[in-house]
Amino acid sequence: MKKDNIFLNIIRKKIKTDILYQDELVTAFYDLYPQAPVHVLIIPNILIPTVNHVSIQDEITLGRLFIVAAKIAKKQNIHSSGYRLIVNCNAHSGQEIYHLHMHLLGGKPLGPLLQQNNIL
Repeated sequence: MKKDNIFLNIIRKKIKTDILYQDELVTAFYDLYPQAPVHVLIIPNILIPTVNHVSIQDEITLGRLFIVAAKIAKKQNIHSSGYRLIVNCNAHSGQEIYHLHMHLLGGKPLGPLLQQNNIL
């Protein structure tokens, strides 16, 4: 598993980007290829490759992702209209960077996440 990635370089400020939030546990910044008017990535400052690699020691960090998501949604004025939080895990989900990250999307109606099956 790689010990370095684009997200770690953003956290370390080796790559310049508009950081919206950073503390000792997480960093948040705008996605370079936004899929909605508001598209922010929120990442842990330590490398956790996928959800499958999460341990009990990561509990506080992962909770912070949600706290920061709510703060950013309020600051972006999408907290009342609604927003979506997405965490992908591995190839079938579309994970491209193997550093756990949360997408915060909003600013327009996003539609259903998955197509409903009429099984019945």
